[in-house]
Amino acid sequence: MVRVLVADDQAVVRKGIRVVLDPVSDFEVVGEAEDGDHAVRQVIALRPDVVLMDIQMPGSGIAATRRLAEHSELDVRVLMLTTFDVEEYVFDSLRAGASGFLLKDVEPENLIYAVRSVYAGGTVLDPAVTGRVVDRLLRRDTAPVRAESWPDRAEPGHFDVIELTPREREVVRLIARGRSNAEIASILQLSRTTVKTHVASALSKWNLRDRVQLVVRAFETGLAQINGNENCRAL
Repeated sequence: MVRVLVADDQAVVRKGIRVVLDPVSDFEVVGEAEDGDHAVRQVIALRPDVVLMDIQMPGSGIAATRRLAEHSELDVRVLMLTTFDVEEYVFDSLRAGASGFLLKDVEPENLIYAVRSVYAGGTVLDPAVTGRVVDRLLRRDTAPVRAESWPDRAEPGHFDVIELTPREREVVRLIARGRSNAEIASILQLSRTTVKTHVASALSKWNLRDRVQLVVRAFETGLAQINGNENCRAL
């Protein structure tokens, strides 16, 4: 059962999200919050698996996400929601520790998919921003916008694809296509544990922190290409 907390200052938005999620048999909306401070208190009290967090509500969804990230005992994933297609919101959200970023006009089935993806350990970006975000991160004529721990951009060839084994390259390609570990395991006929081992090895070899950084390096090295036709991209 995926336990979900909905945090938004507009009651009509919270109700609308519940209308989408409540009928899903393996989802349980365990609570709501109307501002950032309330969201943090509710997470500590209710221990949800996933928080749907409005960025611009009072108390700031980004600030609340940052506070949650400081609580190492909380095993919670944050999926940011916003009305505005602003790149800086995406970067600030990822810096704060969010696992995804969606516009509020997301289709119901894509919202459900996104919740499942972040619960499974993936990172989801709305297709309206994915291409531009990756392009900005990889742009060679400007410094990349990145989280504080993002590795400095290397000289061409430093992140050499040959450093990865053939199987690791397959796994990285599938991650960049939005596949979860479970899906990769099914496609490659591997156990989930083996997939996790390959992901950890690729992260270690390229000195990266998480799947978001891994996907960016996949684009940089040519292992992956931007595909704007997907309804929702999970990293």
